[in-house]
Amino acid sequence: MARVKTSPVRREDRLATRDGANPVWFKPIMFGFMLLGLLWIVVFYISSGTLPIPFAPEQSSWNILIGFGIAFVGFLMTLWWR
Repeated sequence: MARVKTSPVRREDRLATRDGANPVWFKPIMFGFMLLGLLWIVVFYISSGTLPIPFAPEQSSWNILIGFGIAFVGFLMTLWWR
């Protein structure tokens, strides 16, 4: 009976197939939230009320809070990134 020669499994391959790995969509969504929050704040400051953004320039603190809130969701997602 002939023996089948198998190659040893590398440690990196074992870690990559672990059940705790993130799905493919996780990283783009995480960075997307961070960039969207930053973009929200930048657009608010550049437009100074000329673009149709949800809150009027008089309520600028709400737009900053919304931008930081969106970015914060992305930063919270980094806690579960593997």
